[in-house]
This record gives sequence, C-alpha cells and structure tokens, in this order.
Amino acid sequence: MAERVETSVPEGENTIEERHVGAMWELEQKLDQPMDEEATKLNTTHRDKNKLSMLMLLRLSFQSLGIVYGDLGTSPLYVFYNTFPDGIEDSEDVIGALSLIIYSLLLVPLIKYVFIVCKANDNGQGGTLAIYSLLCRHAKVSLIPNHQRSDENLTTYSRTLLPEGSFSAKTKKWLEGKHWRKRALLVIVLLGTCMTIGDGILTPAISVLSATGGIKVNNPKMSSDIVVLVAIVILIGLFSMQHYGTHKVGWLFAPIVFIWFLFIGATGIYNICKHDTSVLKAFSPTYIYLYFKRRGRDGWISLGGILLSITGTEALYADIAFFPLLAIQLAFTFFVFPCLLLAYCGQAAYLVNNKDHYQDAFYASIPDTVYWPMFIAATGAAIVGSQATISGTYSIVKQAVSHGCFPRVKIVHTSKKFFGQIYCPDINWILMIGCIAVTASFKNQSQIGNAYGTAVVLVMLMTTLLMVLIMLLVWRCHWSLVLIFAVLSLVVELSYFSAVIFKFIEGGWVPLIIAAISLLVMSVWHYATVKKYEFEVHSKVSMSWILGLGPSLGLVRVPGIGLVYTELARGVPHIFSHFITNLPAIHSVVVFVCVKYLPVYTVPEEERFLVKRIGPKTFRMFRCVARYGYKDLHRKDDDFETKLFNKLLSFVHIETMMEPGANSSTYSSAYSVNQTQDATDALVHINNNNNHNSNNNNENNENNNMDMFSSMVDYTVSTLDTIVPVDSPHSRMSFRHSNTIEEEEEDELEFLKTCKESGVVHIMGNTVVKARSGAGLPKKIAIDYVYAFLAKVCRENSVILHVPHETLLNVGQVFYV
Repeated sequence: MAERVETSVPEGENTIEERHVGAMWELEQKLDQPMDEEATKLNTTHRDKNKLSMLMLLRLSFQSLGIVYGDLGTSPLYVFYNTFPDGIEDSEDVIGALSLIIYSLLLVPLIKYVFIVCKANDNGQGGTLAIYSLLCRHAKVSLIPNHQRSDENLTTYSRTLLPEGSFSAKTKKWLEGKHWRKRALLVIVLLGTCMTIGDGILTPAISVLSATGGIKVNNPKMSSDIVVLVAIVILIGLFSMQHYGTHKVGWLFAPIVFIWFLFIGATGIYNICKHDTSVLKAFSPTYIYLYFKRRGRDGWISLGGILLSITGTEALYADIAFFPLLAIQLAFTFFVFPCLLLAYCGQAAYLVNNKDHYQDAFYASIPDTVYWPMFIAATGAAIVGSQATISGTYSIVKQAVSHGCFPRVKIVHTSKKFFGQIYCPDINWILMIGCIAVTASFKNQSQIGNAYGTAVVLVMLMTTLLMVLIMLLVWRCHWSLVLIFAVLSLVVELSYFSAVIFKFIEGGWVPLIIAAISLLVMSVWHYATVKKYEFEVHSKVSMSWILGLGPSLGLVRVPGIGLVYTELARGVPHIFSHFITNLPAIHSVVVFVCVKYLPVYTVPEEERFLVKRIGPKTFRMFRCVARYGYKDLHRKDDDFETKLFNKLLSFVHIETMMEPGANSSTYSSAYSVNQTQDATDALVHINNNNNHNSNNNNENNENNNMDMFSSMVDYTVSTLDTIVPVDSPHSRMSFRHSNTIEEEEEDELEFLKTCKESGVVHIMGNTVVKARSGAGLPKKIAIDYVYAFLAKVCRENSVILHVPHETLLNVGQVFYV
C-alpha cells in the first residue's frame, strides 16, 4: 500500500481529502454507532453484594478449607526434613528454624497475601493472568492482538483516569511509552504462569510422596522403592479421576482438611506439653539473628527448606474465586494460621530432644495411638491439596488460552451448578506424566522440595512486581506505601531466592526446565497469534470494493446463512474475498462472526452478542461479535447458532423501529447524500493511489494506511441504506413505498427464517503460518517447526466452538512471517 496519502498528493487535493475525512467523521457520529455501546455494562461484578450473615460466613470459611488451604496445610509433612537434610547439630538450631517459620507464615501468607494481594483480584479471580487483565483495563499495556481502535473500545471498558502529573499517571505514561516495556510486562506474567504450571507437577509429587513416606516409619526395613511405587499408584488414581470433576468429591474436601488441621494442631499441643515448652521462645525474632550467626552459610542455604512452610500460598491466591474474601481471611486468621503454628512448634519441641529423627520428624512425633488415623488423614490431605493445585492449573491454562498465549486445548465443564469447575484432558495427562517422572526420578522429598521451592519463590517475585503496578495504576496508592510494600516483599523473597539458587544442582533446575519449555510454547504461540491477527487486519477487504459488486455481490446467492468466522470486529476479512474468488457463490445471508475474548472475568449471557448491519439492506450482510470473558466456556450444550439467530432477529426488529417513516425520510437530504458520495469517491481515489504505489512501499506504511482508511470505509457504508437517495436503485430494492415499515420488517424476518431453515454453514479460515524466505534461523525453527507442531496437535477452532463437522467449510490460506 502507499504511504500516507497526505505526503504524496498536491496541496489542493490534500485539502479536498481532508474535507472528505471530516465528512466521514460527521457521518460516523450521526449514523454509525460503535459496537462497544454495551461494554460499560461489564463493570458489574457477579459476586453477591449483599452482606453475608455471620453464620453464612462461618459456613463458607469452613468450605474454603478444602479448596484453598489443602496445599498450605500439608507443608508440615516435609519442612523440617528439607531444612536439615544433613542432620541437626545443635538444639538451638531447631529454635532458630522455628522462629524463621513463624515469621515467614506471618509476613507472607497472612499479611502480604491474605490481607493485601488477595484484594487485587479481577472480579474475584486471582493469579498472574487475572492481574494482567486488570492492568490491561487500566492502561494500554496489552500485547494481546487488540490494536485496532474498535477492538480497544470493545475490550477496555474501564480505564481509570489518573490525576495529571501524579506519580501514578507518570508511571502509566512510562509503561505505555515503549513497546519493549509492554513486552517485558507480558514476559513477567507468562513466567509467573509457567511457574504456576510447574506447581501443578511438583505439588502432587511432594505431597503424596511425603504422606506415603509414613508407611516406612513403622516398617524401617521397607525399601524406599515401595514407598515410591505406592505414591505413583496414588498419583495415577488421582489424575485418572479428574474427568469426574471436583464437584463429585468436593463435599469430602472440607471435612478432610478440617480433621487434618485439628489433628496437627492437637498433636502440636501434645508435643509442646510433653517434650519442651521452651520452644515458644522462638516467637522472639532474636533467635533468627542467632541462627544465622551460628550456622553462617549453611543457615542461609537452609532458607530453601524454610520456604516450603509457605508453599501453597500462591495456590491460595489462585483459588480465591470460589469464596468471598472475608471468608478466606477468617478461615486463615482464626483457624489455619494457629493450627500451623502449633504443628511446627510441636515438631520443634520433639526435635529438640530427638535430633536423630530429623528425616521423619512429622510421623515420629505422632503418638502411637493415633498414628494410623493420622496417616490416613495425611494421605487424604495430600490428595486434597494436590487436587486444588491441579484444578488451579486447569483454570490458569484456560485463562492463557483466552489471552492467546497457549495452544487451544479441550476444556470440559464438569459441573452444571458450580461455575469455573473445568477439566482439561490434554493438560491432565501431561501433568500426570510429569508427576510420575519427578517422583520416580528423585525418589526423595529433599530434591523435590528444592525444585518446589524454586517454583514457589519465582511465582511470588512475579506477583510482587505486578502488585507494584496494581497499587499505582488501579489502587492509586501513594508512592511511599508502594515503596514500603515492594522493599519488604523483595527483601524476604529475594532472600529465599538466593538460598534456593545454591540448590540448583540438587533439584532446583527442574522448575526452570519446566518453565523454559512452557515459556517457549507460550511465547511462540502468542507471537504467531499476533502475526495472524495483524495479517487479517491489514489484508481485510475494502468496503468500497464490496459496494461495487452490487446487492448480489457479483455472485450466485444460494439459500441459507453463511457464518464467516473472523478475528476482526470491523472490516471484511480476507478469507471472504479469497472464498468468493475461487467459488463465485455465497449464501443469501452472510454473517461475519467475531468470537472475542475480553480481559474480564465473564460476560453476562444477555450481553454476549453485538450485531449490526454491513452495507445496504439488500446486501443481507451482518456482523456479530460474540464476547467471552477468560473464565467463560463454549459449552457443548450451548446452542450457539440459535442464540446468534435470535439476536439477529432482535436486531432487525430494533433497527426497523429506529428507522424514520417513509414520509419523513428527509434525512436523506442532498447535503447528506452529497457528503456521502464525496466521501466514497475520495476513498475510491485513495484506493487507486494505494494500488498504484503498492509495490513501492514497505509493510509498515501499508499497515498504517490500511488502518486509517479501511475503518472509515466501514463507518460510511455500514449504514448506507439510510442515507442513499430515495430514487436510487438501492432505495428501490430496499424500500417499497407501498409497504409500511411493519411489512418490511415482517418480510425481512420471514426471509431470515427461510434462510435458517435452508441451512447454516460455518466458514472458517485455515491459515498456515510459515517463515518467509530470508528469515533468520531462530524464526524458522520457531515458526516452521515449533509452531507448526503445536498447531498440528492442538484443537481446531471448529472443535473449540463445537461447530458441527457436516456444516463446516474451511478456507485455506498461507501467511508468511
């Protein structure tokens, strides 16, 4: 395409074109209402705003135990063993380690997450991708392909206007100023997501292996291989039952975890009273200083084991969608936190007098009379904790797919009652294979614990960085408060990170490998997705060309409705011109369907579809934007066709009601008609210039020019039927003076119903992405091999949207990057 027209035409012509652009802008304001008029309605949250009674809060707090705290509650199984993998030399070291555990639980899960981070939720949704969605609505930082103005209007409905000159406004301007900063933000988000996926592999492995390790306590001669084998059998059973959905066994989760917390709390009290009450002096932070002074480098490295006492905190944040925040805060503050403190204090009291039992401190400290009940409760709690992490991984993958950052995978809704309970069979088996591989390879808690700690601390670091932006751009906190939060959080988390780095060789490399593979997959997929979107934007068909074809589009119009799927919320996609060029026939009614994911939690069903007409009525062309949030699902039992068709009928009815009467059509005055004609002529002139110079300009200029003018064409002609002269051919075909408006509506509605009965065909583009000749080796590997493999093994769009195979028509095209 040509460079910007203003630079390549004489001054006089430039002035004329500016008048034409102004005319089109005026027409846009008067006639073509944008499709984002309902977007502001999405600000409403779908959580119950009514004040909950105390009884209801207590009930929800109890239920949250099974979903939110299962992972955090199983940490006492393996913390002291990973803190002292080589044995305990001095009893005072146990006191120092206990003091570190106490203040880690106080600072990270309680203060930072439960009372600060959990408030940074997107309509109740937690996790790094939910934070990213929140940021995308308050600043122009999204790299997800929503570049077009119409797309931004459609998807970013609640941007906060920051006070001019404030630190928050300067931060926003700085962040939006450079493309690399937005890319760095996305990398941080994806890295945190990848580490969370790694949690989905490591949590079941260490939790189940630690729980089954209790078998060996009463049978010291038992081989470790038998313990590993039992753990693998439990893991296979756990993943094999995932397709039933958590709601099938969910009623068991809360009682199991409740009993578990009672057991570990009561055992802690028993051990404190029986062995050594002096361990309670660990509540003094002085013992932390003495611990590091006494142990030096070894004490610092042992922070990697202390870190495991707060694992599950990141899962807590990811699972907050299931319950009100107040219920989660009550459960942790008044039940979970005290029980965990008692459990760790009890183990410490036992170890002070039994330093040789560091390898099995948890089971060794249990009274013989309750050993087997505790073993059963520990195994159940490990399974529940693993289940929560696995379900959280499904949810994160679903969010990543919606953001265009992960290959399309099959997602099954497992509950008709509970929204958000899903199952991903592809991800499930990958997680199972990863868990079995990790368990069978390491065979002990220590190395798996090192790997687990690395993943957890990196997720926390990513969350801290994102929280700084949330506090500035969304909460509008004073920079001093943000600085205090950032410094305190980074001091604690970087201390843990520096400790786990020392254990890189001893298992710490595992989550980094998992994250590297996941990040490669997500980055390549996102890059290709953005390029495909840009290709569709810049190769869309000019509406002036469509208008020139006439009402029949120069084709044979066959009975039926053709649903042409596209990424565009405005403009005619390239696959349409490609299709009619090779097959000169099209359906009597054409609907361009854009399935669009918004950076919101969910879109209400009544606001799902937006419909408008393209071109004159005689063209029978419409556009439908189907909007989904990142937690919404295309359920198989949803009748997408019927809902879309009903919305189409509603649009025709409302459109007819909004039209002026036949005798009051003076709106089609000479002034309006002349301006419209002048604008159309100008666009044709610009198109001719573009075609004349298309071979002499680079791709960037082509993209900019297409963005500028194709949207103007769409604005002008999308309501052309209301402004053409009354005696024009289009008018004679669209309006009959002998008919009333009601009769015209009935005729069109009847025509649409007849077409629906004739059949609906889904026309989808099958774009093959290849690296262009001359591309660098990394790009060729990424596109021609990595992306080609992912595209081959992932689910097709038609499968995700549940398009019937017998009504599917694929249009192939090749795009070179």
